[in-house]
Amino acid sequence: VQLVESGGGLVQTGGSLRLSCAVSESISGLTTMGWYRQPPGKQRELVSVISSSGITNYAESVKGRFTISADNAKNTVILQMNSLDREDTAVYYCYAEKVVGGVISIESWGQGTQVTVSS
Repeated sequence: VQLVESGGGLVQTGGSLRLSCAVSESISGLTTMGWYRQPPGKQRELVSVISSSGITNYAESVKGRFTISADNAKNTVILQMNSLDREDTAVYYCYAEKVVGGVISIESWGQGTQVTVSS
């Protein structure tokens, strides 16, 4: 599975960005998709995930500001980011996995897209 992110860029504090992740195959066959980020000098961390049944989960730091969604018709996962602050500055990575019989059979990462929030 190939993942290609887009939509990153430079935004001022309080602004919004919309990240898209284009998936090379039908996302309905994937177990979980989501977004991770890696701030400068820090480890990669979970931002948000969405399951094939539409269940979502968010990091505490982004709850109420970020929204994840999946468009099965377009095989795309979207991360709408509002009320951005400087701590959201990071490289954002799209992630997808397929679990079969309790085992991860597919695990893919995108190349990452830079999000920079300036004051």
